[in-house]
Amino acid sequence: MPDTKKSDDKIPADIQKMSFEQALEELEDIVRTLESGQGALDDAINAYARGAHLKKHCEAKLKDAQTRIEKIVTGPDGELESVPADLES
Repeated sequence: MPDTKKSDDKIPADIQKMSFEQALEELEDIVRTLESGQGALDDAINAYARGAHLKKHCEAKLKDAQTRIEKIVTGPDGELESVPADLES
């Protein structure tokens, strides 16, 4: 099956290497700059595209963290066991 994603959807290597905190900080800087309305249109478009990649990276990091979190529960037999945490509720 062919890959239907555009090459622009791929997260750049420099962003992939960032921690969640680094990516979020840069994303916040981009949002502040865009909200200020300062700068050239081309710069704003490029910043928006980078921001979209940073957002996608942050979401992936959060999803990864969520799948690794487990909670301890008492099973039906009274034994303790770990299960994935349900963080949606």
